[in-house]
Amino acid sequence: MDLTADGGGRTATASTPLVVKPWIPAAILFAAAATFAIGSTWDIQWHADVGPDTFFTLPHLFIYASAAVAGFTGLAVILHTTAAGRAGREVDPALGGPGIGVFGRTFTAPLGYLVAALGAASFLLYGLWDLWWHSLYGFDAVIDSPPHIGLFLSSTVISVGTVIVFAAARGQRWGEIGALVSLAHLLTSSTVTALAVQRLSQGTVRWTVAVTAFMAILLLIAGAAFRRGGATGVAVFASAIQGVFWWFAPWAARAYADFVGLPLREHIRSIPTTPALIPFCLIPVGIVLDLLLRRTTAPARLLPLLAGAIGGAIIAVLSFEQNTLIYDAHWPLSSIVTGTTIAGAVLGALGGFLGHRFGAMLRLTAPAPEVHA
Repeated sequence: MDLTADGGGRTATASTPLVVKPWIPAAILFAAAATFAIGSTWDIQWHADVGPDTFFTLPHLFIYASAAVAGFTGLAVILHTTAAGRAGREVDPALGGPGIGVFGRTFTAPLGYLVAALGAASFLLYGLWDLWWHSLYGFDAVIDSPPHIGLFLSSTVISVGTVIVFAAARGQRWGEIGALVSLAHLLTSSTVTALAVQRLSQGTVRWTVAVTAFMAILLLIAGAAFRRGGATGVAVFASAIQGVFWWFAPWAARAYADFVGLPLREHIRSIPTTPALIPFCLIPVGIVLDLLLRRTTAPARLLPLLAGAIGGAIIAVLSFEQNTLIYDAHWPLSSIVTGTTIAGAVLGALGGFLGHRFGAMLRLTAPAPEVHA
């Protein structure tokens, strides 16, 4: 009998393969991440259109259910792979990536599910903090409270784990497409986390815009490094998600307000709050990044930084035009536009560097051949 062992201590036999289809827990994990996106978009719109809320609301149920599903899915896969290794059964490397020994290799955790489970655990801790926060201060009037930012960061960790899970199956069509969709979901969700620095945007730099540019470039270039044309693919999927939530957010807030018998704020414009944070220019930027990364003559090690700087500058400067279109705002002083554009370019270059490394890591999560469209 052919016995093998992976880096995490998983023992396997080729004659007794693991019966779990890798796409099943991957789909459940992505559904959990998407559930958080639904709940958070709904909750933020509620704050904008209706007002403060309590801990126990329907949008919050979606938010916490997402973490519970992600946590139990990760735990189930970890226990299953651990039991399979001990029984001498083969563990498909497409099931979440390489095995990581946990607690002295007592457990074997596929990398993607380990990351997602850790994110779910931290989500629970921040959820308890949020409950305590509500018990002290009652209603929530703002979205960028400390426990909320912690919840968004924890959800980001879950989404990163989801990306890794799909990337580990990049040799199969569902894995490759799922990785790009997961990156797009991570992009659209992570823009909310940029609100953590909005109170710093009082000088000549709009740091919320610059941080949004950083995260968008990081994930777009990660897609480009993962697959040829990946930046454009991630941008297309992210724009589609943005379009769906543009309709969903105001509708959900209004429908829930009618259901519980609460009035909407006076003179509201029902502008989709969360989708409005996502750059409108993602698809053109994705195309530019793919072209720059493939066709320029600059040294290969400088390409991600150069592409990231250009992409970050484009997102930063066009954000002011986006605000004009959505909120009928005027362009700010030239010093603010210049400072924000420079900050977007600098953070974009950093995002390009980190995104290229993250994309390379995704390619290494499974020793599988490329699948091209």
